[in-house]
Amino acid sequence: MLACCLLCSGVLPAAAPEPPPADQEAVHIVQAQRLERPSVGFTPPPYALHEGDLPQGTWEPVALPFAQSPQVQRPASQQGPPPTTEVWYRLAVPPLAPEAGPLYLYLPRWKSDGQIAVYADGRLLYQTDAKFLWNAVNLPLWIPLQGTAGAPAVREVQIRGQRLRHTGAAISTAWVGSSAAIGWRYQARHWLQSDFPAMSSAAFLAAGIFALGVWLRRRHEPLYLLFFIASGVAFVRTLHYFVSRQRVPISDAWFSGLTVSALFWQVLISYLLLSTLHGVHHRRLTIAACVVTALASLLTLPLLPALPHAAVISPLLYGVLLVLGTALLAVACRDAWRVGSKEAGLLGGWGLISMMSGCYDWLLQNNLLVSVEGIYLGPYSNIGVFFLFSYIMLRRYLAALGGMERVNAQLEQRLRERESELALSYERLRETEHRATLAQERQRLMQDMHDGLGSSLTSALHLVRHGKAGTEELAQVLAECMDDLKLAIDSMEPVDADLLLLLATLRFRLAPRLEGLGMALRWEVQDVPPLPWLDAGSALNLLRILQECFANVVKHAQASCIRVECEACAGGIEVRVLDDGRGFDVDAGLQARGRGLKNQLRRADAIGARLVWASTAAGTRCVLWLPLQAPGHPAAP
Repeated sequence: MLACCLLCSGVLPAAAPEPPPADQEAVHIVQAQRLERPSVGFTPPPYALHEGDLPQGTWEPVALPFAQSPQVQRPASQQGPPPTTEVWYRLAVPPLAPEAGPLYLYLPRWKSDGQIAVYADGRLLYQTDAKFLWNAVNLPLWIPLQGTAGAPAVREVQIRGQRLRHTGAAISTAWVGSSAAIGWRYQARHWLQSDFPAMSSAAFLAAGIFALGVWLRRRHEPLYLLFFIASGVAFVRTLHYFVSRQRVPISDAWFSGLTVSALFWQVLISYLLLSTLHGVHHRRLTIAACVVTALASLLTLPLLPALPHAAVISPLLYGVLLVLGTALLAVACRDAWRVGSKEAGLLGGWGLISMMSGCYDWLLQNNLLVSVEGIYLGPYSNIGVFFLFSYIMLRRYLAALGGMERVNAQLEQRLRERESELALSYERLRETEHRATLAQERQRLMQDMHDGLGSSLTSALHLVRHGKAGTEELAQVLAECMDDLKLAIDSMEPVDADLLLLLATLRFRLAPRLEGLGMALRWEVQDVPPLPWLDAGSALNLLRILQECFANVVKHAQASCIRVECEACAGGIEVRVLDDGRGFDVDAGLQARGRGLKNQLRRADAIGARLVWASTAAGTRCVLWLPLQAPGHPAAP
């Protein structure tokens, strides 16, 4: 698979045995004349070839494509200029139709660990501009033979090549013709040999970067990290298939070493990736593969000057790699089949197919059995891995999506069950609370009727039994009983936090009685804000407080007029009851045995209100302050 890594010396076909017809627009040249001689180091090609500049010797006719396999030699030290071989090819160009236009030379492939220069009738047309050993030999050549107006027809093309000795070389057949006649051949070859490997390698690397992003979020899954490393190593490996003819930014030795050792690392990472997929690990086999990969990297990278160049030993290393890779991938496929891992089986099977294509590439690289005009299959294995990994990711995504949908369905079912249980519990709780509320309200009403209406009826009964009650007194007691009963009933009506509505109800209940007693009632009530905390219990306490105020005035004050005022003040609402009767000693009233004033204070405290009295000989002033907020919240009296 290092076919591109070994730069091949160029080959030029000799004159065809029989020239084509003059009206032909292209010719396929399948023969050349060849001359080879030893040299030392790499020397620049001549600027132009004059009579006698071509090397002297016996030119032998050869059929194209022509190939020489590398020779196994003892690796020599790299100190001093390396031994090289200089090869010349001469290609006779038959006359073509004048209307064909400018002519081009198309060479599908030249292979050599060295450099190449192309001449047309002695004029230098092209020379490799990269390093000596790395000249993008996998890229086909497309050279214009007539670059200026009025240029004479080219009769012969000469090609000079220099390569490392014993590394082997090859050259394909050649085409000469117009761009319209042979341009499509060059474009198709360039796409297959260079453009497609570049695109597939970039796509593979992009998928690896995506896998790295997944791994950064899911550190517990090393599969994605291994795939990223595999994509990066594969990108380095396939550089020599499409790298530009321009000089690479590193030396030949490092570029060759990296591309050769990267293939070992690619095989090792692929095996670790498969082991992670199927979950079966062979410790000794893994250690052996790591040791072989490390040794291959040590031999190919220019770490020690005494080590031979990677281009010299790469054919042998590739043979070792084929054996190692086939063994590792076969074991991985077996383990995947045993555990039933479809994903590992697919990748392992594709790996074995890639090993078979690697055998083809090894034969092509070493010019054995395979025509030099063949195309390396190594880059195409990357695109297969890309699609397989995309398939694996899609399967996992769909599996995760299906699992999530199942979990969601289960959660929805459990949620519906919990909602049914909560609805039933809520219904039971609401019924319980309703019963408790009814019980509390019943208890409140019973307690209030016992303390109010019951107490009044008990007093009336006591007076009747002892013969102390006159008609007027009895009527007064019964009227009080009726007032207590009406207030209890009124407290059960919803007041919607409206204090004015509650006061209006009290006025409606008490006004007739006061008028019957000859007392004037002045109502001076202003608009006040609502009281959110005013519920049935609080309303009853408020009514009882005001009822007691009116009762005290009727019984003790001998007043002729009662005035009720209500207005908003700072932090609350003041309800004032004023009379023009005789006053009383407030302190003495609070300390007396009677419970009227004390009950009023107790009820005011229960609703968070404040109750004060101010009494003089001219009358009594009772002030009830009600908070705007619910009892318990801070409020200024």
